[in-house]
Amino acid sequence: MIFILLPIVGIIISNAYEKHMVASLENELSAYSYSILAIIEVENNKLIMPEQLLETQFNVSQSGLYAVLSSSKINTSRHSGDNNTINSEKLWSSQSLLSPWQADNFQQPILGSSVFYQAEIAQKAHFVYSLSVSYGSENKPFPMTLHIIKQQDNLTNMMTEFHRQLLLGLVGLMLVLLMIQYLWSLWTLKPLQTLQTELSQVERGNSDRLTGDYPTELSQVTEQLNLLLSAEQKQRQRYRNALSDLAHSLKTPLAVMQTQEHLSALTQEQITILKTIIEYQLGKAQSAGQSSWYLGTAVAPTTKKLIDSLKKIYQNKNLLFTVNISDECSFKGDEADLLEILGNLLDNACKAANKNIQLDISNNNQGVTIIVQDDGAGIDPEMRDNILQRGTRADTYQHGHGIGLAIVRDLVNSYQGSIRIESSQQLAGAKFTLDFPK
Repeated sequence: MIFILLPIVGIIISNAYEKHMVASLENELSAYSYSILAIIEVENNKLIMPEQLLETQFNVSQSGLYAVLSSSKINTSRHSGDNNTINSEKLWSSQSLLSPWQADNFQQPILGSSVFYQAEIAQKAHFVYSLSVSYGSENKPFPMTLHIIKQQDNLTNMMTEFHRQLLLGLVGLMLVLLMIQYLWSLWTLKPLQTLQTELSQVERGNSDRLTGDYPTELSQVTEQLNLLLSAEQKQRQRYRNALSDLAHSLKTPLAVMQTQEHLSALTQEQITILKTIIEYQLGKAQSAGQSSWYLGTAVAPTTKKLIDSLKKIYQNKNLLFTVNISDECSFKGDEADLLEILGNLLDNACKAANKNIQLDISNNNQGVTIIVQDDGAGIDPEMRDNILQRGTRADTYQHGHGIGLAIVRDLVNSYQGSIRIESSQQLAGAKFTLDFPK
């Protein structure tokens, strides 16, 4: 608006000033004409003029202000049309006019009227005020036209200087307004900058709520965000408590069962497995809720620990892991969930792979992408949807309960992510691609 309105205002002011100056000049020339008419004398049909005029510019050669009296037979009818000149002759001119008289450049208004216009004299633009009068008696009229002529140079110079001053003033005003607008924007947007800073603190885990003092326009938004954060924390706390209570409630019956005599080795083994699962769930319950969705988990160290463990478990297969993870890569979620997802995918890849397993984890503008590939037999296209269902397995492995990939699917869905199962073009086996939005 500043860049549009100020130039328009400048044009309006410039036009108004120019019209005012031209009108003032017309009044000035009109005053000169009446001062000359006051000293004209006509005797015996002859014009008598003094040698010097009161206005000194008329007496100085080429001063830019001139006066000319011309005589002609003028059509005095006001209904006959325009101001037509017939046989116009110069009767007198001021000493300032040295250029030859060019009657065609001047208008002859009807008797008793005046006209203000522009004319060219000696290839220079001039303003002209022409007034037609008649001296003498009714029987012997002496009609004449007085032309007061002034060069446009002075007005042009004044307008040029005015335009320069106006331009400088408008540019200065524009800069001042832009600076005021910039400072005003900084002040008015300061609450948004504070909100952005606080949200960054929450995202990094340095704060669990928004504590800033916000204006009315933002207070409702910040209150709703605080309610959302509080509800999320309470929900995770309930989840952790429920899981912990369940695990504790199962530990006592299992402990009693282990004290029974005459238990078979298979039963003891299954009880030990159950205890291991319970301890794992207890550990997961304790870690879940400690870090919320806004806390980031470093992917590289977590993945390294997991792969080191898998190498020991599957050391007989001599698997070769290819891992591509940037040091800055971060998973926006719980470490336990990341371990659950990668653990299930890599464990399945270790079981299916002949020799090679490749893991690629990258951050991009959309979020985090996890790709797990192996050089095993792959997964038939018709089985790819079924194996994500609980209890369905696409292998003949001795261990597992058919819920690993279903757990991965549930965790991915909880983070609003997506999972795709394809054939690997690099390793010719299965390829799992997980996309987590930013």
